[in-house]
Amino acid sequence: MKCHQFITVLFIALSFFKSNAQNFELGKVSILELQEKAHPKDTSAVAAILFEKGKLSFEYSQENGFAMLTEVKMRIKIYKKEGYDWVNQKVRYYLGNNTKEKVSFSEAMTYNLVAGKIEKTKLKSDGEFDEIINRYWGQKKITLPNVKEGSIIEFQYNIRSYSVVSPREWAFQSSIPVNYSEYNSYVPEYFVYNSTLKGFITPKITVDTSNKSIVLTSKERTQNGMVIKTTFSNDKIDYLETKTNYLVENIPAMKDEVYVNDIDNYKTSLVQELSMTKYPNSPLKTYSTDWNSVVKTIYQYDDFGAELNKIGYFEEDLKIVISGLNTVEEKVDAILKYVKATVKWNEYYGYSCNDGVKKAYKDKTGNVAEINLMLTAMLRYAGLTANPVLVSTRSNGIAMFPNRTAFNYVIGAVEDGANLILLDATDPFSTPNVLPFRALNWVGRLVRKDGTSREVDLMPKTTSNDIVTMNYSLNEKGEVLGKLRRQRTDHNAMVFRESIKDSKEDVYLEKLENENDQMEIQEYSRTNEKELKLPIAETLSFSGANFSELIGGKIYIKPMLSFAQKQNYFKQENREYPVDFGFPYLDKYAINIQIPAGFKVETLPSAMNISMQDNLANFKFMTSLVGNTIQISIVNQMNTPIVSAEYYSTLKEYFQKVIEKQNEKIVLIKI
Repeated sequence: MKCHQFITVLFIALSFFKSNAQNFELGKVSILELQEKAHPKDTSAVAAILFEKGKLSFEYSQENGFAMLTEVKMRIKIYKKEGYDWVNQKVRYYLGNNTKEKVSFSEAMTYNLVAGKIEKTKLKSDGEFDEIINRYWGQKKITLPNVKEGSIIEFQYNIRSYSVVSPREWAFQSSIPVNYSEYNSYVPEYFVYNSTLKGFITPKITVDTSNKSIVLTSKERTQNGMVIKTTFSNDKIDYLETKTNYLVENIPAMKDEVYVNDIDNYKTSLVQELSMTKYPNSPLKTYSTDWNSVVKTIYQYDDFGAELNKIGYFEEDLKIVISGLNTVEEKVDAILKYVKATVKWNEYYGYSCNDGVKKAYKDKTGNVAEINLMLTAMLRYAGLTANPVLVSTRSNGIAMFPNRTAFNYVIGAVEDGANLILLDATDPFSTPNVLPFRALNWVGRLVRKDGTSREVDLMPKTTSNDIVTMNYSLNEKGEVLGKLRRQRTDHNAMVFRESIKDSKEDVYLEKLENENDQMEIQEYSRTNEKELKLPIAETLSFSGANFSELIGGKIYIKPMLSFAQKQNYFKQENREYPVDFGFPYLDKYAINIQIPAGFKVETLPSAMNISMQDNLANFKFMTSLVGNTIQISIVNQMNTPIVSAEYYSTLKEYFQKVIEKQNEKIVLIKI
């Protein structure tokens, strides 16, 4: 090929590549992008983020000082109807008096391919909404118009904030594939941030510095006789700005799995928190450099530590409650019960009081902080060593590094010698060391009066039991008639009490019958429903014709009836996230089965005794035949609330064996 021909071909090839390559600017959607029918690397994806670009910068004004500006641009491809949820976008903003944030959307557009040409539909005013969530937060929302399968949507939003403490978390990963994610921060030398990357994907990071300046204008008035003269002068302040670029491409979708604490805990993302300011001619000011400084700052807030010192509003009432009580256990039980009965939770989270503990006590309603700080103050008044514990709920994620926004919840704790008793009065069914599921999120921080803190393991140590005793008989048709007693303790009991609190008994029993092979229930009773520290128990008589099969004159029946787990929830080949059961548990079954007259056992499931490595779990299946009675004992015990991902293959195999054994059938034949 001659040289000029080669150059021509190369020029054409480069032009074609440039015209079809993805353009990471709004308004530059290509026909190829619109023609794409499925994501090239994940054909199951309902949508994909074609690109997202974030920018954090700072703007100075003499009136307000530095403002933090966040700019986000995004383009999303919709492949399937299930991806229509992405047309709804929302951004929260803070409503605080001095640090109120402003959010604005722009460049919102929907693109469709119509007759081979690109059709644009712009967002109209009726597709944009502004709503107040609560006294602290508002929310801007948009709904992109004219979206179909194959559409592309794009938009930009900007956030202006006069609080420079906590930049918005930047998530590189999502529930759908992300083709390109870039984040740039431009930070003046006056601010030092702790930056932490979460997740299993490492972005490419580049850092650069450049010179910037601020011009300050001052004025001076002078008077000469009757003449007033105003002169203006400008002062230029030079400073260094650090640009940090984070870039990730071709990021797979986050696949939610069973028993995951909060999938966002493992999402690849960047979290930043102000740790220090160093303004010219001013001393260094530190913020969240370690956990002790974080909790000390929180404790000094007027709506936290100061609220713990208020006792005058409850003294006379509490004297009656604790009169004659001497032991730690008696006082803890009585005070927890009193607070739960006196003040109801308004379902607002937070470690800061809203209207204060005194008003909450008077109005008989309050947020998490008001209720549990009140509880802590009462425990202290009763002579107990009580302190608040800062918590991040499951929905808020794990508190991974020192920062004030890591927490969104607070509970109480009593130190009884070497033991720590954790308490939460917001839940009507909580008991000492039995916290609501929302608060079971790895670790919290106990805050002492002197501002020091220590880590507190929030995960339960006591096994929650679910114990079933079942005696039933079979007739020659394979029909079952029997009695059952079921007891639940601790978190199992809490979950059950919560599930039945608003249910009428007949509605509950109908659901129970439908979930158990259409069995019929008689003589149902429930005990200890209100006695929270005791096991809640159900007893009933039942009958059913759908528990067994008659084949060739033989009766086939699963001894656990409908209690046998039918499928293994752990289906993935590999897993990156820990398996979080929430609490250790013990499932135990004692079953006695009467063989019908004229039949004998042909096949009886064999015994099994298996354990996971490091004693994480144990399963025992024991059978015996005494006369015409089959006796079966089954124990499945999970000894830890969290199993790390390194044990996943072992855990998967363990559950498969348990399920197979639970579903083995007894075979009875005629004599």
